[in-house]
Amino acid sequence: MRKLLKVLLVPLSLTILLMLAISTARADLVDDLKAKIDERNKVIRDLEKEITEYQAQVEKTSAQGKTLKNSITALELTRKKLSVEITAIENKIASATLSIRKLDIQISDAESKIAKEIDILASMLRQTNEEESNSLIETILNYQNISNFLDKIESLAEFNQALKTELANVRLFKQNLEQNKSEAQGKRQELITLAGSLTDKKKVAEYNKAQTNKLLTQTKNQEANYRKLLQEKQTLRDAFERELLDYESQLKFTIDPTSLPKTGTGVLQWPLGSVKITQYFGNTEFAKSGAYKGQGHNGIDLKAAIGTAVKSALSGQVVASGNTDTVCLNASYGKWVLIEHLNGLSTLYAHLSVIKVTSGQSVNTGEIIGYSGETGYATGPHLHFTVYATQGVKITSRKSTVCKGTYTIPVASLNAYLNPLLYL
Repeated sequence: MRKLLKVLLVPLSLTILLMLAISTARADLVDDLKAKIDERNKVIRDLEKEITEYQAQVEKTSAQGKTLKNSITALELTRKKLSVEITAIENKIASATLSIRKLDIQISDAESKIAKEIDILASMLRQTNEEESNSLIETILNYQNISNFLDKIESLAEFNQALKTELANVRLFKQNLEQNKSEAQGKRQELITLAGSLTDKKKVAEYNKAQTNKLLTQTKNQEANYRKLLQEKQTLRDAFERELLDYESQLKFTIDPTSLPKTGTGVLQWPLGSVKITQYFGNTEFAKSGAYKGQGHNGIDLKAAIGTAVKSALSGQVVASGNTDTVCLNASYGKWVLIEHLNGLSTLYAHLSVIKVTSGQSVNTGEIIGYSGETGYATGPHLHFTVYATQGVKITSRKSTVCKGTYTIPVASLNAYLNPLLYL
């Protein structure tokens, strides 16, 4: 039996040495990739700190008052922030790519180790079967004395221990393999998401650049022209609101209260990752000033820097999306998305810079549907969020006497507007 053990252990030792040599080479490569990943992650942390600093400067500038200089400065700071955000995403893509390479090496290493361990186990089991084919009497008679027989028993115990060790190795390598495969799959999905985010951020940057150029063109970089522009926007917006209110006041939809979810149960999720309400629903102070022609605010406004990801508050289907600025510039919702949910509610997301979804598309809770902006009538970048009773809202395309064109927009009977805070 000792001879058998030697026969098995010699190739086993050689195999282990070979595996160690290969593993060492792969380990060096993995360590090198880890170092590069750490380097990228440090760059990302520094960039994220820079993004935070730019955002603080944007908020400080915006708080100083609505002047042309402040507006241009805020747009320029936003441009710089978006540029850094794009660079950060590019570094995240590079980091994820390096992580996938590292994991692929570790997966290949684990698969190689498992294959070699299985070969060793197969060889050991074949030898065991050959030994066990002899009867106990035959085995005893093969030994000249009891001492040799006891040596065989001892060798057999050592052999069994070696077998258990190999089995444990296989289990460990397999566990590592499955873990690395799962992590690699997650990183590949992350890579897809990051690629989409990079495309989106570039679109937001284009929007911000267009906003800057438009403002400079409209005002000719003169404060007096800027003040005149603000007044014109306010006048146009008031007229558009009056026209829309007159139309909605005539709408009569029957809404079954039992079709709506129970309030206070949090059936909707916040559409932004970070929430700060800048205007509430209903008769707010701003609404009482006559901003909505005697009606309360039909949703809530949430603070959102240009380019903030806007997410669906609940799974559902995109009813429609549009842009009122194409017909009535700076007068209404700007870029908007309406989603119908299965619980009797529909939600509106307005003043977007970029829309990611299309009519008829199904969306999941928390899925990014667009990015915040300052389209339509907005005194600053924010998200307008409205909740409707689905039975009382529809999409309409109608000619405007104010803007001399046909616009498409969600309209609702006045009793269909619900307080979002009752469902968030």
